[in-house]
Amino acid sequence: MPQHEYWKGQIRLSLVSFPVRLYPAVTESEKIRLHKYDKETGQRIHYQTVNEEGEVVEADDIVKGYEYEKGAFIPIEDEEIEKLRLESEHTIDLVQFADLSSIDPIYFDHPYYVSPDNKLAHEAYVTIRDALKKSRKVAIGQVVIANRERIVALKACSKGLILETLRYNYEVRKAEQYFEDIPSNAESEKDQMDLALELIERKSGDFDPTKFKDLYQEGLKEIIEAKMEKRAPRVKGEKKPTEKVISIMDALRKSLAQSKGGQASESKAESTPKKAASKKPAAKKKVTRKKQAA
Repeated sequence: MPQHEYWKGQIRLSLVSFPVRLYPAVTESEKIRLHKYDKETGQRIHYQTVNEEGEVVEADDIVKGYEYEKGAFIPIEDEEIEKLRLESEHTIDLVQFADLSSIDPIYFDHPYYVSPDNKLAHEAYVTIRDALKKSRKVAIGQVVIANRERIVALKACSKGLILETLRYNYEVRKAEQYFEDIPSNAESEKDQMDLALELIERKSGDFDPTKFKDLYQEGLKEIIEAKMEKRAPRVKGEKKPTEKVISIMDALRKSLAQSKGGQASESKAESTPKKAASKKPAAKKKVTRKKQAA
């Protein structure tokens, strides 16, 4: 059975509506978290709500507000905020459909699994799921989650649906200011591009998250276990020293050599007879297949 739902409401598309539950699709419960302690007594450090003079303020005496100038604020009551939430607090109103590729990944925030709330909702749920699959579209809407009105994208996922909250436009910093030093007419050299494309092709494959390890968390766990067992932590291995390269071409050639365990092909970087160029790619494929089969 899944954990208790994070949100409960309904999805509405025009005149079609059905009850659903949202469950967080990601978790951080497995992460090791460090706390702060008093070195002398070993007691856990806690924090209190204090004012600028250092005096403790009780919860009943704390109000929300907006500071419009230094030292002056306008109080905002919870009841005033509640009036802003309207119907979107309990309804995901689907108002648009879009290609997933049209949404810049920087706007995606947090994923939730969407489950039908009861058996009566299954028919509408499956219909929306299959329609999204066949149309290859995602549905866009808005809803209040965790006291915030969010844009959401609903898409098919395996046997069900997944909903991802999206950031608003004002939350995303404009990229132009970070790339302003890059000349607008800057282009890579053809030889460098050919080597880079060859390296990408050689290292391409389906993403498998199980192949990536959180080395920081694993190392932290080992340190904790070693201290509990009163031994020295086991070091898995030092990082290889980064080899200095003279140029981008040199770096790409060395990278290609490392990726296949030999010398990098020069067929794309240097002008060679067409017959020789046609034979070399075939040899590369054989080497790659041998490595995969090994």
